[in-house]
Amino acid sequence: MKKLLTVISVMFLVGTMNVQAQERKLNAYAIGFYNLENLFDTQHDEGHNDYEYLPDGRNKWTEMKYNHKLRNMARVLAEMGTDRLPYGCAVIGVSEVENAHCMQDLCDQEPLKARNYKFVHIEGPDQRGVDCALIYNPSQFTIRNVKLVPYIYKKQEDIEKNRATRGFLVVSGTLAGEHVTVIVNHLPSRGAESYYRELGGEQIRIVKDSLQKDDPNVKLFIMGDMNDDPRDKSMSVALGAKREMSEVEEGGLYNPFWKIHDSGTGTLQYNNAWNLFDQIILSRNLLDIEGKKEYKTLTLFQPQIFRRDYLFQQDGRYKGNTLRTHAGGVWLDGYSDHLPTLVYLVKEAR
Repeated sequence: MKKLLTVISVMFLVGTMNVQAQERKLNAYAIGFYNLENLFDTQHDEGHNDYEYLPDGRNKWTEMKYNHKLRNMARVLAEMGTDRLPYGCAVIGVSEVENAHCMQDLCDQEPLKARNYKFVHIEGPDQRGVDCALIYNPSQFTIRNVKLVPYIYKKQEDIEKNRATRGFLVVSGTLAGEHVTVIVNHLPSRGAESYYRELGGEQIRIVKDSLQKDDPNVKLFIMGDMNDDPRDKSMSVALGAKREMSEVEEGGLYNPFWKIHDSGTGTLQYNNAWNLFDQIILSRNLLDIEGKKEYKTLTLFQPQIFRRDYLFQQDGRYKGNTLRTHAGGVWLDGYSDHLPTLVYLVKEAR
């Protein structure tokens, strides 16, 4: 695989970097995120409000529909990163998955099984039962440890209501011989006040600080459905992710999707406008801030919103919108209301 990575990465870089960089051998990697939009199985999980995703529930969620959903999700996950790298992503964070059973069924789908993708999942306290998880290619990414850090409410009324929600899935491992940690998130929805997402941003920052205190050299990827855009307070202030590389201080964070959203595009639509909730935020030590293009360690090369024609409605009133699993109570056999995001990384081959 290492030899393959080197050969492929040269192809990946041709025409995109200067001659000096082309003469070097650079390994390339991709890391992504995708909101799977309600990947539920057809069985009731005790203690969770998953009734709409049962055969007799509102969505008439049958084994046939579940299998179609698995097939559709696997297609997207397998194709993520292949615009640059034929072997796809090394790591993909996901949200809105019900349980480990769903994750196993997903990884058993042929395009993912062919690459021997594995998964990490810890059952969380969300009332609907949706969790974050992580898919990874063990030939590129090796797991060190995994933990689920709970989202903690501060207001007494929230504590009394026991409004448990998704926590922060922290997965530490080794990629390209370096210590890498991925924090997968799904912050409270827009149905809640901005305060709750800002609180989530503050807590992610605390997790980040703890990880950097433990290992100042750790390469961090903070990803997820943030339910906010890059410039919103939860991301830009509470978490402190910057729009410009030059603004990122030691130990700080960079959000490469901020400028992408400013250009007028995003990952989901609302009222005919694009939001970009699905972000991958990087620690400073993944950046080529001075533009030296040395690539001695893992370095951000390019962010991307993953797009395919099949992810969009092709006709009708909502032409151009994301093709969802359900809309208006009708099963569309689609994908998700979100588009995936990813970042490409490079490192000089040894």
